[in-house]
Amino acid sequence: MTRNWGPVPDSVRARPGLQRAMDNDIADRLAAQDWRLIAAQIETAGHARTGMLLSARECAGLIALYDQADCFRSTIDMARYRFGEGQYRYFNYPLPGLVAALRRDLYRHLAPIANDMAVKLSGEAPYPPDLEAFGKICRDAGQTKGTPLLLRYEAGGYNRLHQDLYGAVHFPLQAVFLLSRRETDFTGGEFLLLEQQPRAQSIGQAITPEQGEMLIIPVRERPVQGKRGYYRAPVRHGVSRLHTGRRYTLGLIFHDAE
Repeated sequence: MTRNWGPVPDSVRARPGLQRAMDNDIADRLAAQDWRLIAAQIETAGHARTGMLLSARECAGLIALYDQADCFRSTIDMARYRFGEGQYRYFNYPLPGLVAALRRDLYRHLAPIANDMAVKLSGEAPYPPDLEAFGKICRDAGQTKGTPLLLRYEAGGYNRLHQDLYGAVHFPLQAVFLLSRRETDFTGGEFLLLEQQPRAQSIGQAITPEQGEMLIIPVRERPVQGKRGYYRAPVRHGVSRLHTGRRYTLGLIFHDAE
């Protein structure tokens, strides 16, 4: 199927030669991250931040995709389902070049962290080293629909605390990229994390990433060290109400949907 990408910047559009160069560039940017530090941040704080990973031009290119209807398989009006106030759109396969490169190469770095989390909770390491192999696990479970998404909030918009689970199979980590400029394009709209711990009050965090920054969070739960070993700490995430402007984010979820 041929898609009409419209006036999408080359940083997002997938021409063969440019795509190869972009793939290498994304792989290099991700490889340059301190993944030991990222793993430690997830272990201790329940999330990790990378600093600016995408350029302003790349962020603008991804935002421009929001109005390219052929890129998406479905659009969700959050108010209709009482998810909040705003809208999000799930990408269709094949993914745009930049989104595909980020998802594929990021998975390679997150898989060892995900397996370490799984071993602490269940003693097993079920996640293969590459996204293609994990995708086959999803397909075998009947999960074939793409889950990467773009989200858009306007003044008054928000996202209720939730978990992004779409079937029996899930990958325990996901990534969020802020595409808009905080305090310039929008105000308010903090990213929220809420962690539940047994026999204790929940822990809430309000995070304010910058444009192009990647935030890595648990999908459903994370292992937390206790006196008798590790226990499961459920985690939910959301977005606080925007005061002004418009806020776009890219969400990378690695398991597919039913």
